[in-house]
Amino acid sequence: MSEEKKTTKKENPNAKWYVLNIRTGYENSIQKELKQRVNATGTENEILEVLVPVQKKIVVKKGKQDVKEDRLFPGYVLIKMELNDRTWDIVRNTEGVRGFVKTDKYPRPLPESEVRAITKFMEVEQPSYQTSFSVGEAVKITEGAFADFIGSVQEIDTAKGKIKVLISFLGREAPVELEFAQVSKL
Repeated sequence: MSEEKKTTKKENPNAKWYVLNIRTGYENSIQKELKQRVNATGTENEILEVLVPVQKKIVVKKGKQDVKEDRLFPGYVLIKMELNDRTWDIVRNTEGVRGFVKTDKYPRPLPESEVRAITKFMEVEQPSYQTSFSVGEAVKITEGAFADFIGSVQEIDTAKGKIKVLISFLGREAPVELEFAQVSKL
């Protein structure tokens, strides 16, 4: 049955991608609500897809690594639909939806190339690291050969999840490369 839905989705040549302005932080609940309303009204061939663009990020807090989904456009949701009075009412009357991103009176469709670029960006397999460290900040090394040393952040490599810390060792300043999970804020 899911294959049937996919083929019927592609058969609507009038469906275009639009951007909805919504309450920030409610992207997933509005996506769920819109899908329920589409099923309840039988408009699956007119409102085809509701997309919350996210990317996986590795977050390091208090020395622990965690993978979370980070919204690329907080406060916005993409929707693929055929714009008519019926679909307009369904979307506009969904709680939390502020409206379409538009010019003049009518919503402007998002170019297909932009939607492809967004979905391709979402599929990037290597998650990038997100950290709250900043260059020059004092940190404490929690693991490894230099555990309990205090130093200052010299360099941050978010692509690799590495941080370079300058420590005082044997009367000299020495740079030490560590993983985010091996240091904590003071």
